[in-house]
Amino acid sequence: MTYPFEPIGTLETCFKEKFGIPRQPGLVAGAGGILKLRKDPFMRNAVRELEGFSHIWLVFVFHRHNAKSWKPSIRPPRLGGARKVGVLASRSPHRPNPIGLSAVKLDRIDLDAPGGIEIHVSGVDILDGTPVLDIKPYIPYADSIPDACAGWADEPI
Repeated sequence: MTYPFEPIGTLETCFKEKFGIPRQPGLVAGAGGILKLRKDPFMRNAVRELEGFSHIWLVFVFHRHNAKSWKPSIRPPRLGGARKVGVLASRSPHRPNPIGLSAVKLDRIDLDAPGGIEIHVSGVDILDGTPVLDIKPYIPYADSIPDACAGWADEPI
């Protein structure tokens, strides 16, 4: 079974090459981006009251990871390449389905931008030109789990 998706927009960022992109969202607070929503008359209603949230989740496609297939285990850079972990225990773009999820700061929404609605965000860790599939509001009481365990990535950076 397949599930076709159509991006709701494209994210423009300062990261033109995959090398140098922060490995997690929020690590470079000043890294900005503009999500340009596709021209669709329903988009204005779709973002109604989104500006009340300080942060949003972006669900996106790793559109330039260039892998023909995925591998079941990877060597995370954080472990210095010394140890393999299962790809599903990582945030590697080389996944069974090349989708990503990043929590970013919502700076502002421009409903009247010349090319269509623009959502300005910061703290991005996403390549320029990335197709965005969906946006969800970040809700602190539901999305933050203070006593969560981070497995092999538990040590602070």
